[in-house]
Amino acid sequence: MARPRQRPVAPRVSPPDLPSHLEQVSPRRHGDEHRARFTALAGAVDLAHSALEECLFEESAVDGLDLTGATLIDVDVRDLRAASVSARDTTIRRMRVFGGRLGTLDLSGARIAELELRDVRIDYLTLGGARGEDILVADCAIRSLDVPQATLTRVAFDGVSASEVDPRGLRAADVDMRGLDAESFLDVASLRGVTLTSAQVERLAPAFAAAAGIDVQG
Repeated sequence: MARPRQRPVAPRVSPPDLPSHLEQVSPRRHGDEHRARFTALAGAVDLAHSALEECLFEESAVDGLDLTGATLIDVDVRDLRAASVSARDTTIRRMRVFGGRLGTLDLSGARIAELELRDVRIDYLTLGGARGEDILVADCAIRSLDVPQATLTRVAFDGVSASEVDPRGLRAADVDMRGLDAESFLDVASLRGVTLTSAQVERLAPAFAAAAGIDVQG
């Protein structure tokens, strides 16, 4: 007899595959960069609608990084400090963001296959309307996490804190939130398909009861 599949299924995430040598390049809109290094970026950086493959970002502090509509394959971002990163409508395959501080990380409408966010401080992270598979968020501090209307599969949070989570309209499969310490969820009815600990469920019990139309007194 086949063993039942253990749920939730963990995300399958691997580090970006980068070569030993990367050529230093300057960012440009609609660029097509392969095996490139972006170092010491500053100001407003425009890489919208670019194709970036096997690329590294490092040692940069920017006002804004525009990756709108870009295709990102095997991209490593290290210790980036940015007021905002716009990655709306991007296509991502194997990307890692390690360290740094981001005011806003906007992944609205993105199509994601393998994304790791590790040891990052983010004021506002949104995946509104995104379709994502194999996402790991670890050791991050997030002020506001929004996933409205997102479709997420094999996603895990590990050692993550958040002040507020907006899951309205979330379509989830194998989304493991046991490692997410959230102060509040805007809509607990949208947590269908999410895995929580018993302690988390107990803490959210009044909200679950209210969502079910139960009047709890005494």
